[in-house]
Amino acid sequence: MPEHTPPARICRDCDGFAAVAITTGSCHPDGTRVTLRVTCPACKGSGTASAARLVRAGR
Repeated sequence: MPEHTPPARICRDCDGFAAVAITTGSCHPDGTRVTLRVTCPACKGSGTASAARLVRAGR
């Protein structure tokens, strides 16, 4: 019988979308948009939460 791996715990703050690109509305001289990359501060861009962090939060 095959063993199944447990599902990864998804970060409750970013819901698994750990990094996003936000446009500022400005354009570079070559015509491309200026974007900012922002990562989730809770999971530090991994998209998953460790079990220790969930225990500490009271879950």
